[in-house]
Amino acid sequence: MITTDLAPGSPCWLDLGAPDVRAAADFYGAVLGWEYESMGETEDMDGGMFKKDGKTVAGLGKLTEEGARSAWMIYYTVTDADATTQAVERAGGTVRVAPRDLDDWGRMAQYSDPLGSQFAVWQPGKNSGFELADEPGSLSWTELYTSDAAASREFYGAVFGWQFSDTELPGGGGTYTLITPAGLPEERMQGGLMQLHTEDLALAGGRPYWHPVFAVPDCDAAVAQVTEKGGSVQMGPADAEGVGRLAVCLDPSNADFVVLTPAQS
Repeated sequence: MITTDLAPGSPCWLDLGAPDVRAAADFYGAVLGWEYESMGETEDMDGGMFKKDGKTVAGLGKLTEEGARSAWMIYYTVTDADATTQAVERAGGTVRVAPRDLDDWGRMAQYSDPLGSQFAVWQPGKNSGFELADEPGSLSWTELYTSDAAASREFYGAVFGWQFSDTELPGGGGTYTLITPAGLPEERMQGGLMQLHTEDLALAGGRPYWHPVFAVPDCDAAVAQVTEKGGSVQMGPADAEGVGRLAVCLDPSNADFVVLTPAQS
């Protein structure tokens, strides 16, 4: 489970770079019940915050990087962004955005792992991250589709100290690796990684990529909103034993995410 106590190495934030901020705000408002609060529209900045029941859950901004695809960026809590940057470089990763302060809110940096998957870190200042997690309309899991599970484990283990455990998917679907922050018990599992063939990673041009899983009260109703609002469904809705009912979706700009109605415990 993902919580808001934001232990080192755990997800603490996510934001979306979208070509059309207004359209993205409308789409996710319909699918996830989010309210959008603009932080202003200027020539240099267009974006704001998504909220659920008055609590901040994610960010939204204009996609400005030339040639980049619209995608969710997941941030992980660290105690020292500069030390993490050094660890990323030692492990063979690439620095996309060097550590920098965002006023007194905190310090951030963005990277690519050695296989090309993008992720980010956040060193808390006045702001620790999202205010709601593992509840309907908020982040409940993170997932990496990778072309080399062993290499991914080695890299993220070196950078974050993550703990890994493997489970076999039903029906011969392969091995799924579960991720738990360093030093925390298994009930604090926060995500997973799965090895796919390069041709199955076409969404990111063959490169591995992270995506978020959002909890929803009714997976089928959320999927209906996805398609009604111009998105599409890559897989599902389908029941996953012990997990719940889920669907892999694309928003109208092809940013990928998963909606999940968790199984009743």
